[in-house]
Amino acid sequence: MLFITLLDHFTLGASEIFIKGGTVVNADRQFRADVLIRDKTIAEVGQGIKASRYAQLIDATGKLVMPGGIDPHTHLAMPFMGQVACDDFYTGHAAALAGGTTFHIDFALPVDGDLLKGYEAWRKKAENAAMDYAFHMAVTSWDDKISEQMGTLAERHGINSFKFFMAYKNALMVTDEQLVAGMSRCREIGALVQVHAENGDAVAEGQKRVFNAGITGPEGHGLSRPAGLEGEATARAARLAEFVNTPLYVVHVMSNDAAEEITRSRSRGARIIGETVAAAIALDESKLWDKNFTVAAQYVMSPPIRSKAHSAAIRAALAGGQLQLLGTDHAVFNSTQKLAGKDDFRNIPNGVNGIEERLHVAWNELVNTGLIAPTDFVRITSTAAAQIFNIYPKKGVIQPGSDADIILFDPGQDHVISAATHHSAMDTNVYEGMQMRGKVTTTISRGNVVWHEGKLTAERGSGQYVPLPTGGPLFAGLDARDKVIRSVYGGAPVDRKGVALEKEEEEAKDEL
Repeated sequence: MLFITLLDHFTLGASEIFIKGGTVVNADRQFRADVLIRDKTIAEVGQGIKASRYAQLIDATGKLVMPGGIDPHTHLAMPFMGQVACDDFYTGHAAALAGGTTFHIDFALPVDGDLLKGYEAWRKKAENAAMDYAFHMAVTSWDDKISEQMGTLAERHGINSFKFFMAYKNALMVTDEQLVAGMSRCREIGALVQVHAENGDAVAEGQKRVFNAGITGPEGHGLSRPAGLEGEATARAARLAEFVNTPLYVVHVMSNDAAEEITRSRSRGARIIGETVAAAIALDESKLWDKNFTVAAQYVMSPPIRSKAHSAAIRAALAGGQLQLLGTDHAVFNSTQKLAGKDDFRNIPNGVNGIEERLHVAWNELVNTGLIAPTDFVRITSTAAAQIFNIYPKKGVIQPGSDADIILFDPGQDHVISAATHHSAMDTNVYEGMQMRGKVTTTISRGNVVWHEGKLTAERGSGQYVPLPTGGPLFAGLDARDKVIRSVYGGAPVDRKGVALEKEEEEAKDEL
């Protein structure tokens, strides 16, 4: 038995939905339980729940009932490298919901160097949103105005994280001086520092060397940005964050080099978060060498997709807790847009898909292989992001009072990923032809059934902006750390006035 009431009869904003007979999986445990949703919120979780006779009933027998996925890293409708990402907030959300993701945090960019204009532009882009969303804000330059606007965005507009690019020289990249200033400002306002960690100066030199050697195709992209440059920038960012004494979030970790630096920093007691992405755990760089440019160009992203050895190391780091969560860096450009770099890999718009595929890829690569348990799966795809960005337990858990963002997952259902069946606006898919076991069969967003057994009913404009609070556990105790540092050897500043006076008196006596 699937739906007792057919999906066609489900109504948006239904007062009650009753999920019966499934296994609830949260980050801390899994257990047999029914779930009652009332007015877009989880009302009850447990056995013996009595639902209204008018409740819409979903039979979850044999299914896992899990919190909706949270993707902490997306770029919808983003202008970049002369193109605009072809997934907007509706097509991107349609893809996300079909793949079990019910909330995401998109990166807003400044407009003409102005952060507030960037925020307003992204709110405008998101008017056709079909699910809940929030924003990070990129900082690509530095002055007093930027510093002031960061405070305004954090206090009035619910942005609690700011991203600094250590790459994309002469475009988005900041200097170390600007990065330290930005880190200090983030500490003041309780916002999380995020970094794209690659050595931008060295990447620019690598690109020039590779291109001048006659390598102009997509393979040149990976060759020009080796893993060592990602590791170096990660180590530098970590040390600078430790110097400022502020938490750090490293986005899209693609190499073992970067993962190891995060582990080293955490072993020193630093508050550093490592995010990796679906492409890093499921793909390898070999496709960049495909003789068909259209195929090869699909796989161009930064930092690059790396070797199978790096991919295995990233999976192990996720499983072992050295990396904390899984996003996508979903930034999609179709095959005609990628043609902009046909004669020069430096002009290929960077980005791959993943917002629809992330949960399936993660389950296939990590749970089906025995690397992690279903509870860990929930942690890295939902709960950790909710906790890091201060919206837990509103999201990221199935418990009374939380938002009714829920998925039903069939761990035994096989399917194949393909551009022919995905919901993104792009015409290719980097996971094309991959066999998956485990599938999202139902998605409930804000108490509405929006995906069931292959049918999508996402409503354009129904999504809501969710402000993210500043501060939180990552910032707790930082002031005490500052005091401890100053208290070494008896405290600072050292009072030397009395010592100097005594010395002068002793010298005067000696003269007499």
